[in-house]
Amino acid sequence: MSPTPRRFPPLRRVLGRWRGPGVVLAALGLVLSLLSIGPASARADLRATDKAGAVSSPRSANAPVRVAEFVAECPFTHRLPDDPIVFPGLPGASHMHSFFGNDSTNARTDLAALQRGRTSCSPTVDLSSYWTPTLYDNGKEVEPTGTTFYYLGEGVRDDVIATIKPLPLGLRIVAGNAKATGVGDPTSIARWSCLHHGEVNPSKDFVNCPAGSMLESYLDFPQCWNGKDLDSPDHKSHMAYPVGGQCPATHPVAVPKLRQVLRYPVSGDPSRFTLASGAGYTMHGDFFNAWPEDEMARRVRDCINVIVKCGADGRP
Repeated sequence: MSPTPRRFPPLRRVLGRWRGPGVVLAALGLVLSLLSIGPASARADLRATDKAGAVSSPRSANAPVRVAEFVAECPFTHRLPDDPIVFPGLPGASHMHSFFGNDSTNARTDLAALQRGRTSCSPTVDLSSYWTPTLYDNGKEVEPTGTTFYYLGEGVRDDVIATIKPLPLGLRIVAGNAKATGVGDPTSIARWSCLHHGEVNPSKDFVNCPAGSMLESYLDFPQCWNGKDLDSPDHKSHMAYPVGGQCPATHPVAVPKLRQVLRYPVSGDPSRFTLASGAGYTMHGDFFNAWPEDEMARRVRDCINVIVKCGADGRP
């Protein structure tokens, strides 16, 4: 609906009882200035009118940011050559892993053990376990000092975001490939970059970060679930990545996308760096979901479905 034109009083009423050329000229200038305000400038100056004709207030500076997100900050807890997803019940069967979140995780971990454990995460309700291959700098272990796990709606269309379901309790997901053969290997989804240095192109392998920067690792987990299995024999088949902004028919249930962002306090010559699994392109991540169901559901409803950016407390 177009804004209602402004109506102004007759010039003689504006002039009223005042007399004198100076007053008349000043009043005339005021009226001409008001008449020069067109619809465009009026819209910029007035409250907006929506399509139904209802008047809405200008956006508040405190309005929620339109990003579908909630987060967990989960510092490093311990290292073990264990992997309760790939090598359950077999201590020492894996390469070295760095664990984040639940401090009880080992080769024999199951959901009940996680629910009895403690966590390094903020929020403390997140009892999930997250782990990656350990990073080495000239053979010395290096643990990240920035450990953020984002739960996102991005990757699918807005109408699909509105239908995203909570991650099921006990779901296990593996992202990336510990046996990737090179940067051209399509099964490698590693991404390395430098904190605050966008001029350094990201790569699937380690990059050379300027002094004072930090080496960053980004890893996106699949966000389409088959709707029935909490794991699969290859630990991947029950999950899939979206195609064309929606989940494939084989994996119809959209869930939040987990993005793992780790920042390591190292920089410089990348030839010094290795992962316990090998080169940078073998970066991978494991996730064992132990969020309380009501907390996960609330965050999905209040942050993801409505496309609102929330913090660690699950609130805008």
